[in-house]
Amino acid sequence: MRIVVVGSGYVGLVAGTGFAEFGNTVQCVDSDRAKIDALLAGEIPIYEPGLEELVRHNVAEQRLGFSTDLAAAVADAEMVFIAVGTPPKEDGSADLKHVLAVAEALAGVLVRDTVVVIKSTVPVGTNDQVQALLTERAKVRVSVVSNPEFLKEGDAINDFLKPDRVIVGVRDEAGRAAVRRLYAPLQLNHDRLLFMDPRSAEMAKYVANAMLATRISFMNDIARLCEVVGADVGAVRKGVGSDARIGSRFLFPGAGYGGSCFPKDVAALLHLAERNGVDLAVVRATEDVNARQKGLLFEKLIRRVGSVADRRIALWGLAFKPRTDDVREAPALTLIAQLLEAGAEVRVHDPAARGTARTALGALANKVIFVEHPYDATVGADALILVTEWQEYRSPDFERLGAQMRTKLLIDGRNVWAALEPEAQGFTYEGIGLGRRAS
Repeated sequence: MRIVVVGSGYVGLVAGTGFAEFGNTVQCVDSDRAKIDALLAGEIPIYEPGLEELVRHNVAEQRLGFSTDLAAAVADAEMVFIAVGTPPKEDGSADLKHVLAVAEALAGVLVRDTVVVIKSTVPVGTNDQVQALLTERAKVRVSVVSNPEFLKEGDAINDFLKPDRVIVGVRDEAGRAAVRRLYAPLQLNHDRLLFMDPRSAEMAKYVANAMLATRISFMNDIARLCEVVGADVGAVRKGVGSDARIGSRFLFPGAGYGGSCFPKDVAALLHLAERNGVDLAVVRATEDVNARQKGLLFEKLIRRVGSVADRRIALWGLAFKPRTDDVREAPALTLIAQLLEAGAEVRVHDPAARGTARTALGALANKVIFVEHPYDATVGADALILVTEWQEYRSPDFERLGAQMRTKLLIDGRNVWAALEPEAQGFTYEGIGLGRRAS
C-alpha cells in the first residue's frame, strides 16, 4: 500500500518505519524542515533501540522516504496517518491544534478517495470533528479512522511489529477494509484487530494508560505502608502478582511515573470527566499519589543526612525509564530541582538522556555537573541515588563505590540493588517499601 504519515516525531517515525517494514511504500511528512533534513541525512532525532537500523534498512530498500511537501506526498496515497503531537494545555486537556491543522491541510490537497487514520492520542469526539471537517471541505470522499498507538518507549519497535492488539475505530466499510489490508501481516497467527466505534477507540487509549498508571500509584502507596509496618514490598508484589486475576506487570514501586503518555493522558481523562460532570476519584488519586511520590527520594535523603547544603549528591539516571532519552515528567528532574534549591552539588549520569535533560532543566542545567561515566559522578559523593534502572547500573562495583564516595549511602529508587545486599559491604542502603531491609 501507499501510505503517508504526517508527523515524524516518536509515534509517526516508529509507525512509518513499521509500515515500511511490512513492505508498504511510506512517506513521512513533517513541517519541520530541520527534522526532515536530519532524517534524510540518516540522523534519528530520538533514542529508541532498533529504530535507527530499521530506518536505514527501509530507506535503502526505497520503501521509506521523508518530505515536507504534503500535497506531493498524498497525491497517490491510499491511507494518510495523522501522528502529530497533542500536548497538554494548562488545564490538562489535550491541545488539538496540530491535529486540526493537518486535517485542514489535507482538505485542500487530497485528490482521490482516501482513508485518513488518526494515530495521535486525542480526546473522545475528535474523530467526529475531523470527519465533519473533511466531509465539508475536501473535494473527495474521506473515511476517518481512529487507530490509537500503544507503544512502550524503549521497546516501541517490538510493540509495533508484534502488538498485543490493534484497536481500530471505524464507521464505514472503506475504513475497515483498508485497515484490514494494512495490518494483514499481523494476522497470520491470530486476529489482533479489535474493531469498534471511533469514540470507544479514543476512550480505550486513555483508559489503558490510566489503568497502568493507577497500578503504579497503588503500589507506590502500598510501598509507603510496607516501610511503616516492616513489610517487604518486593515479597508483597510477588504474592499479589502471582494471582492470575491481577498479574505481575506494573506492580513495581519506584519514584513515580513520567514520560509522554501517562501524565498527559491521566490529566486529559480527568479533564474530560470534569467537563462532563463525572468525578473520577480513583484516577484523581492516581495523579495525586504520583505527584507526591516524585518527592520521595529527596525525603529519604534528608532523613538520612539532614541538610544537603554543600553536600555532593550523585544521581544515576535521568530518563523517566530505561532505553529512552525521554525526560518529560521524569522524577529525576523533580529531584534535581529539590537538591539544587537545598544547596547541594549535583552530579548526574545517564547513558542517553543527558542532552534532553539539559534542555528540560533550562537555566538549572548550568548548576548541574553532567558526567560521561557513571562512576565519575560518585567521586567524593555523600550519597548515590539510583533514579532510572538502566542495565549498566544494575550490578555496580561496590568496592569501587566505597573507595571513592565520601559517605557510603545508597538510595535505590527502583529496588534493583536489594538482592545484592550492599549492607554487607558497609553501605547504608535504602530502597522503596523495603521495611525490613532499611539499614
